[in-house]
Amino acid sequence: MSSPSPAAPAARLRALRPDWLSDPKVWRTEVLAGLVVALALIPEAISFSIIAGVEPAVGLFASFTMAVVISVAGGRRAMISAATGAVALVIAPLNREHGFGYLVAAVILAGVFQIALGALGVAKLMRFIPRSVMVGFVNSLAVLVFMAQVPEVRDVPWPVYPLIAAGLLMLVFFPRITTVVPAPLVSIAVLTAVTVAAGLAVPTVGDKGSLPSALPLPGLPDVPFTVDTLTTIAPYAFAMALVGLMESLMTAKLVDEITDTRSSKTRESVGQGVANIVTGFFGGMGGCAMIGQTMINVKVSGARTRLSTFLAGVFLMVLCIVFGPLVSEIPMAALVAVMVMVCFATFDWHSVAPATLRRMPAGEITVMLVTVVCVVATHNLAVGVVAGSVTAMAVFARRVAHRADVTARTDPDGRTVVYSVTGDLFFASADDLAGRFDYAADPDRVVVDLGSARVWDASSVAALDAVTAKYAQRGKTVEIVGLDVASAELHGRLSGELTPR
Repeated sequence: MSSPSPAAPAARLRALRPDWLSDPKVWRTEVLAGLVVALALIPEAISFSIIAGVEPAVGLFASFTMAVVISVAGGRRAMISAATGAVALVIAPLNREHGFGYLVAAVILAGVFQIALGALGVAKLMRFIPRSVMVGFVNSLAVLVFMAQVPEVRDVPWPVYPLIAAGLLMLVFFPRITTVVPAPLVSIAVLTAVTVAAGLAVPTVGDKGSLPSALPLPGLPDVPFTVDTLTTIAPYAFAMALVGLMESLMTAKLVDEITDTRSSKTRESVGQGVANIVTGFFGGMGGCAMIGQTMINVKVSGARTRLSTFLAGVFLMVLCIVFGPLVSEIPMAALVAVMVMVCFATFDWHSVAPATLRRMPAGEITVMLVTVVCVVATHNLAVGVVAGSVTAMAVFARRVAHRADVTARTDPDGRTVVYSVTGDLFFASADDLAGRFDYAADPDRVVVDLGSARVWDASSVAALDAVTAKYAQRGKTVEIVGLDVASAELHGRLSGELTPR
């Protein structure tokens, strides 16, 4: 037996090396993308801290630990996780009513719930989210991000508007000159330089709140470790776990489509839990995937590896602690321009084109609209996804129910009538089944042929039992034939057992 070639282990090691270790071009893209995301994260994290009712440092620390941990533990490369508005909305009442210690404890428990849900395979539920919900999710996200920029342009000095316009022009035209440096980074740097050099009095990042001056230290939440504490934080923690997982898995699915690659949704679910546990022990407010910053990283900056996610967290702390005074001078107009550009890049314009709407079934359009309206009304992406998915199920059930049909054929001798049932029999179509038979006029022998039908649930079996019972009341016999294996097994197990004897 020949020994393996000495070159084989080296080749395997090279295959396992990340792209950014062997390609300087990828390295540059990932580093610059991480820097752009870090700059965009600072005002967002501060804003979400205000929503949660905590100090700005809490949101910034959460963004740091979430990004660093998820870059290693997560299942979707280049996706950004940090403090988010959805999580802030869930835990804000807990912080307001019970204090910061309970908030931190809830974040840790939410992480435990997410690990458990990931291990139980909750990520597999993603297959039941239809495309129309996904489109509505993306479009509503773009609307929410745009709406979040509106307060930044209200009651502000007039120089803000030309600064935003200049930023948008740079974001549009600079990539046509070169893509070596991300356009958002150039726009932020140029507008900051102009603002400082001209001494323009415009809102800056520093106006959002003070930046931290030291790294966070780990510790336990300041709460009594009792059953009462657990019952207090558990509902908030579970809600946070569900909201965080839903947003993260939807974002991962979107990045899969953009990059034409697959990700491990189970690993992402568990990774989100690990990241929230670590964040809680470091005194952060928790978080999940951030679709806006992920779009900056993946779609605008072109990042594709875990390095950009890791560096986004590292750069965030470096910018706050080392370059805090300089970062505080960044005009909010520069970040508004970047986020507006993200909105236009994220929105699925093809989905609302007149030609598309004319071809699209009315049910699909309804599902998309329900998703968008619910998200925009509640400012909660998870609510919109659930509402859209429920609407999609109702539309699907209604559509399939109308495909079930019954036709009757009487034998030439007039002694037997054969009813041929076609389509899917389930709760939505079974209700009409019993009314399709002529119990009084039919002959003594009735055959129900289900060769072209499928029995899906107990409602269908109950409907067939009702048909048999109504004929039996008139002294007539019913024979059910043509059942496939699965339908026959279900019918045999439930027939006669669904009504009291």
